[in-house]
Parts: sequence; structure tokens; C-alpha cells
Amino acid sequence: MIISLRLPEEDAVLFRKYAELNSMNLSEMIRQTVLQRIEAEYDAQIYRAALAEYRENPATIPLEETDGKV
Repeated sequence: MIISLRLPEEDAVLFRKYAELNSMNLSEMIRQTVLQRIEAEYDAQIYRAALAEYRENPATIPLEETDGKV
């Protein structure tokens, strides 16, 4: 799939330089960055849900009692 992205020239230069510094082409750099952002937001959402659940029921189970199935 091809996605077009319009950027101010100064942003385009910054993106290209960043990709070059990290030995990536521009497409791979943008792809990795977007995937990392999605993952971070998903992790934060899971954390907030787990924290809310813990606050409702703060009981904990020692790791030794989990049989390695946490």
C-alpha cells in the first residue's frame, strides 16, 4: 500500500536526517515510529485497565503460586 504524506520542508528534512542517522530509509523509519506509538498507547491502555482492576480488588498472588502462568 502506498500512503502519501504532506510535510513542511523543514519537517521532511528532519525526518530524512533522523532516518539516515538510524540507518533506515524514510518509509521504514515512519513505519517503525507509528508502530511504536500504537504499541505505547495500547500498553498504557492495558496498564490503566489493570490498575483500575487492582484498585477494585487489591489482592495479590505470590509468583511462586502462579505456576509460571501470570
